[in-house]
This record gives sequence, C-alpha cells and structure tokens, in this order.
Amino acid sequence: MHLGYLARVADPSPPVWPDQLRPGPHNAVTDVAGVRVGHHQRTDDGWLTGTTVVLAPAGTTGGLDIRGGGPAVTDTALLDPSAMVQHVDAVCFSGGSAFGLAAADGVRTWLAEQHTGFRVGPEPHHVVPIVPGAALFDLGLGGAYGNRPDAAFGYAAAAAAADGPVPMGTVGAGTGAHAGHLKGGIGTASVVLPSGITVAALVALNSAGSPVDPHTGALWGLARALPGEFTVSEPNPAALAEFRAHVPTPRDLNTTLAVVVTDAALSKAECTRLAGAAHDGMARAIDPIHQYTDGDVAFALATGAHVVADGDEQMAGARFAALGALGAAAADAVARAIVHATLAATPAGGLPTYRDAFHP
Repeated sequence: MHLGYLARVADPSPPVWPDQLRPGPHNAVTDVAGVRVGHHQRTDDGWLTGTTVVLAPAGTTGGLDIRGGGPAVTDTALLDPSAMVQHVDAVCFSGGSAFGLAAADGVRTWLAEQHTGFRVGPEPHHVVPIVPGAALFDLGLGGAYGNRPDAAFGYAAAAAAADGPVPMGTVGAGTGAHAGHLKGGIGTASVVLPSGITVAALVALNSAGSPVDPHTGALWGLARALPGEFTVSEPNPAALAEFRAHVPTPRDLNTTLAVVVTDAALSKAECTRLAGAAHDGMARAIDPIHQYTDGDVAFALATGAHVVADGDEQMAGARFAALGALGAAAADAVARAIVHATLAATPAGGLPTYRDAFHP
C-alpha cells in the first residue's frame, strides 16, 4: 500500500491505491514515449547469448547504482552527477561477462551513423554517443565459453530497436541467463501514476538467488502485481515436494541488470536515487540478492516530458513526496519485470523454466 500512500501525499486528489493502478499500453519500458528496445541473440552452433539495447530520446538524463560484488560495466562514470556529460543516448545490456561489454561499441557505431550523441564539433557527424552498459555472466552456460557478444551484436540490437511491445524471456541479453536453478531472461513492466507520469523497467534476470519462495513455490514478486497482470496457478504439489527435496545448486557466477525509465523531468542526482530504488525491486523478487558472485547493476533514465512538482522552497515537500512515489513505482516495476522474465522464459542450456518445474 506504500505506493498508493505516496501518490496520495504527492497529490491532494482522492487516493489511488495499488489495486487501482494500471500499466501502460504495452506494460513495457517502451510505454515511455520515445524509448525503443532492440534485441539480438545467437542460439545456433554452440551459441547461447545475446544483447539488449534501450535507446533513449534526446535530452534523457541518467543515473546508476551498483550493489553486486562483481559488476562488469562500461561508461558508467559519465553518469556521476559531477561528470560533464548530462545526457544518455542508450543503455546496453549483454551476455558474455566483461567480454560482452564490447557490444556497447556497436551501439555507439550505430548511433554515430544517425548523428546521435554528445556534440564535439560543428559537423553533424561530430558526435560521441553516450552508451553506458553492463554485462551478465553466461560464459559456457549452454554455449561455448568463447562464444560471446561483440560489437556486431550491439549494432544489430540497436538497428532492430522498436517502440512497440518488447519480446521477453529467452531473448537478447537474457538468452543465456539463469534465475537460481531455473531459466532466466528478459522481463519488462510499466505503470502510469495518477499524475500521468509513466514509470517502467526492463530487467535481464541472471541471479544467484531464486525468484521462487522455496516453501510455497510462489514467485516472490507476485505480491507487487497490478490487477490482472499475471495468470499463475498454484504450484503442483508433487513438483513442489520434489523441488524441496532436491533443490539444485545455483550457478556460481551471475548478475541481474535493470534499467528504470520514466518520462518525469529529473536531475542526474535524482536519477541516481531512482536507480537505487530499482535495487529494492530486485530484493523483493529475488532471494538472496546482491552477493559477492552477483554483479547487480541498476540504471535509471528520465526523458523529461513531465515536470515533477516545483522544487522551490514552498513546494520542496511536494517534490520530495513525488520523487518518493516515483521510487516506489520503480521498485515495484522492477519486481514485476522479474516475474515477467521468469514466466516468459523458454528452456535453454539445460535449465528448466519455472512453468516446467512447478506446473508440469
């Protein structure tokens, strides 16, 4: 009920509680106007990995929060509020651990061809695209160890980016991902707040911890669902008993990646706080989380289309409350995206899906 309470504090109109909230038209990160998502993956000839790109409209600000013990990241220093660059052009998620960070180079190349980036000269092509990115560990987990994303993956994902429904599950950066002992993948979700502001998230779920409550077989993140969002029956009793008797050992090397996107107008510092809230969503839907073997990273992007309450002295309290509501919505959106990733996953790399394991 906290999200509805914060929305009430930020807006003196009648309260809107979580069971009255609704997602955007696609229930995806592309519900934020101007945002596009593209995937590229390979699953043939010893390959099981991929790349996912989130393209941002011009003028988008960004922030970052790293909680995992073993992150693989690129260009993230530019998101520090004290850094010169103010805007972000894209965020790149990839498999391949640190090797997969090369995919961001392909995204930069594609954006440069569109003359998109930080302008450094008078000619249209005098730009340097700003593409922070992060990679998850899927090396050798279903595919050959040496088969990992490179710049061509990032270029193809950027070129394929679209603003409609977002494919989920075993696609893009989630192709070789796992969720504890289950198949992981890509998930996304959105919510439209009473103010009209949209908050959305995209997650590449590749966790050491489990999205499943081992006592009940239920997905931890289901508690954050919007009305009618998920159709999940009670776990099969025999399957649950088998799971509890023979819990497989989780993979050793992991990382869950998230990006929260809103059309609110936020500073880089405020985006950094929003990225921190995204980790709360991970903790609501994955247990345990943020371990030494995880590289958990969360980004936040704000396109600036909607003004949040004025930050002058008289309105400071209203703005802080509104920012709190955005953070609460971001955490819930990440938790819901993790549920979508788990349910949308298809078998790969010898890993069962949640549906196969608990609803045979």
